[in-house]
Amino acid sequence: MIALFRIPALFIAFLFINIVLLIICIVRPFHKDNVHAAGCLYSLMAKIVGLKLIIRKDPAVKINEPYVFIANHQNSFDVITICKAALPGVVTIGKKSLKWIPIFGQIYWLSGNIMIDRKNSGKARNTLDIAAHRIAKKKTSVWLFPEGTRSYGRGILPFKQGAFRLAKTTNEPVVMVTASNLHNKVKWNRWDNGIVLIDISAPVPLTEAHSIKEWMVHFNDEMKQKFDTLNTQVAELEKSR
Repeated sequence: MIALFRIPALFIAFLFINIVLLIICIVRPFHKDNVHAAGCLYSLMAKIVGLKLIIRKDPAVKINEPYVFIANHQNSFDVITICKAALPGVVTIGKKSLKWIPIFGQIYWLSGNIMIDRKNSGKARNTLDIAAHRIAKKKTSVWLFPEGTRSYGRGILPFKQGAFRLAKTTNEPVVMVTASNLHNKVKWNRWDNGIVLIDISAPVPLTEAHSIKEWMVHFNDEMKQKFDTLNTQVAELEKSR
């Protein structure tokens, strides 16, 4: 019975939010804060699906400072959960095919996000050059999902090198954004689907102490540990509710 209310409500909210975002993006196309606005608005739908979002940001992370953000990518609910952690001045790197999704794709493009053609390795490398230029010239941050695909309950998957090459090229710190487990978290006929903890860790500069591959492995291990810690904390918080 709850699903009969929740699914239409989610559809209506998604439609309304997209209309608002489309207007925002048309009024200020490619503005540096469009992605932040989208994350804030989409996250409003978390309440409809019964999720409580808690974001913890390390005080060392400064608003409008350029960083390379890396985040875990779990499932389709990411757009209403971890994306709330997108701070002002951040753009994402996403698949070029996203722009063909009606309304959402146009919003994604007009938000100033960088589109990558995964089928063409040459163009993919050029996309990282574009991202480096954005960071250097516009002082924007870039958000990537280094796993490259959704994990669907498989934990933190191995990382790809792109985010760390970008951080090395731009000499900007890496900020790790980790959300607690979302796999099978949402039950459509349950009002309260619990808590999602999202942690924004302190910036880490990529020094010469490690190679790009070593940094990639380092952050993969760090995110796995953070993911496990957040899941433990969520279990404790939900037990005390």
